[in-house]
Amino acid sequence: MTNHRFHKLFGGPPRRPESLLTQKEMDLAASIQVVTEEAMLRLARRAFQITGKRRLCLAGGVALNCVANGRILREGPFDEIWIQPAAGDAGGSLGAALAVWHQMLGNPRHHTGKDAMRGSMLGPEFSDAEIASFLDSAGEVAPPLSDRQLTDCVARLLDDGKVVGWFHGRMEFGPRALGSRSIIGDARNPSMQAVMNKKIKFRESFRPFAPCVLREHVSDYFTLDCDSPYMLLVAEVAKHRRLPLPAASHQLWGIDQLNVPRSTIPAVTHIDYSARIQTVDAERHGLFHTMMQRFYELTGCPVIVNTSFNVRGEPIVCTPADAYRCFRCTHIDALVLGRRLLIKHRQIDPQTASQYLEEFQLD
Repeated sequence: MTNHRFHKLFGGPPRRPESLLTQKEMDLAASIQVVTEEAMLRLARRAFQITGKRRLCLAGGVALNCVANGRILREGPFDEIWIQPAAGDAGGSLGAALAVWHQMLGNPRHHTGKDAMRGSMLGPEFSDAEIASFLDSAGEVAPPLSDRQLTDCVARLLDDGKVVGWFHGRMEFGPRALGSRSIIGDARNPSMQAVMNKKIKFRESFRPFAPCVLREHVSDYFTLDCDSPYMLLVAEVAKHRRLPLPAASHQLWGIDQLNVPRSTIPAVTHIDYSARIQTVDAERHGLFHTMMQRFYELTGCPVIVNTSFNVRGEPIVCTPADAYRCFRCTHIDALVLGRRLLIKHRQIDPQTASQYLEEFQLD
């Protein structure tokens, strides 16, 4: 996404994916981020000067920069900010439809005071009969479970260090997996980030993961006390959840510092103690919230790891067949399909996995 002028100014072309990461790339990324944050803050403050309004809505691709969004929330003059969960070109379709409905056709807007995006769960959904039919065709036997049975089983799997593919309900609209097409794990596990990156996402081990936290517990774990259902706000891990760093950690360079646990939820704590937070509540997230509540009751921890259900370069899975193929070809330990649960009892076939990964380009 850069051109020859950029390459000339900064001493060469972009780093090739999965090649050695150097100080140059880290400095460039950090610098571009700071400039972006300053531009967004100035735009937000200017909008406030012009309008005097204390609530801000953000859309467009740059509004997916959750670090900058967090700064606007903390440092800007606004009481609340709301970011469109499909911020970017795809989300423009919502604005176009609303503009036609309300402005061109003159239909009234009925505002309830609540977020009307339904947790961004606006995509395709598959019935239990459709899921059962697919599993029959795949030769899998997985009887339907009650909500209690399913959520109890998943909570225990997470506590045992297993990685679970969660496919349930309507697919998310937008680039974030928000509890319908998610891969989940235990945020307390210090090796979970590396395991998910190397064995499931098949990408570089430094890539960060986001926490899901029960809404009523968010301020106990993070410096945030508002809804963040779309994983578009970054805040710091609360100080009482941080761990003292060993003296030797200060001698580590760059990526090596990521292997040092920094909090009681190390799998989702970045090197600067920040985290990209998704709050989970019963109204928006249904069974996903119930499962997290069971995990909290079992472990005393209301936080889990959540990443999109896909491998590097692949779109987020949409259908039961997509989810099953990703489950079979990666080291995901268990798969929730609707109210059915599959446990992996055999090793993945390296040749099948390799063929699967070759279909997708490196990010």
